[in-house]
Amino acid sequence: MPDSSSAVSAVPLSRHVGVLVLPGFSLLAEASATEPLVVANRLEGRTLYRLSTYAVDARPVASAAGQALVPQAEAGEPDQALDMLLVCAPGPLSGSVPEALLDWLRRLAAARVVLGGIGGGTEVLARAGVLEGYRATLPWTRFEAFARDYPRVRLSQQLFEIDRDRLTCGGGTAAMDMMMTLIGSQHGAELAERISEHFVLERIRMGDEPQQVPLRTRLGNAPQSLVDAVALMESNIEEPLTTHELAAHLGISRRQLERLFKKYLQAVPSRYYLNLRLQQARKLLRESDRPAGEIALQTGFSSAAHFSTAYRNHFGITPREERLG
Repeated sequence: MPDSSSAVSAVPLSRHVGVLVLPGFSLLAEASATEPLVVANRLEGRTLYRLSTYAVDARPVASAAGQALVPQAEAGEPDQALDMLLVCAPGPLSGSVPEALLDWLRRLAAARVVLGGIGGGTEVLARAGVLEGYRATLPWTRFEAFARDYPRVRLSQQLFEIDRDRLTCGGGTAAMDMMMTLIGSQHGAELAERISEHFVLERIRMGDEPQQVPLRTRLGNAPQSLVDAVALMESNIEEPLTTHELAAHLGISRRQLERLFKKYLQAVPSRYYLNLRLQQARKLLRESDRPAGEIALQTGFSSAAHFSTAYRNHFGITPREERLG
């Protein structure tokens, strides 16, 4: 987990974690963030994490599904010493965020409390100004608007980000991967793996994995021929097409295709294609126990040696080191 600071990785006897819910929050995202903490306590037989639920006032808070959650405390109560606060909100935010709530978040940030954004919670933290200079992410549908509104936040398109004393995710089940990664950094990878097994998960997804953004959304207003070219690449990983073959399939010249990639993706087609194949290889290495040589062939490499060299040049580690890590 990159750039974890002592604010995240210090080891007190028990951490007090607050969960602030705003109207329209996702029950799935809230449970994905909190259940790993509950299971960690159960598996360890002691209280590693104490949970408290907060809201703007004492009234029950309706989720997006219409089910209500009753808060235990109101945001800003001075007698609630917190080690971490997770803000769970809908995205996009519905209506304004009370200034008193934003002030509370600023005070918590000044007190070095770890702050997290779940789904639209990232936007709440950004409105409070406590994400400036941090890497952060949120649901992919909000990337463009968020980048425009908060240029001083280092927006990422990954599943989740843990940057010093800030953690954010794309919502949904990404919150579970983020919290299990956090638990692993605080109490050891073995406990995190046991929690993953408890939820019958194949593995804990890593923060450097990108969110699955639809192709048309990823490419924005790019010409349809470029969208079709990338779709062809994604459907021909095992037997890659040459740039000439791609152009021929699309009915355009190779030069036209290269210009499209340079203008909209800042890459030549062959380099973009190689990145797609290596990302697929990384996914297979992490999610399966297939031999590296077999994965090399499945992702269009003629030999394990060629695959290993390309992988090391791209990711900085070999396929074998990826598995061991």
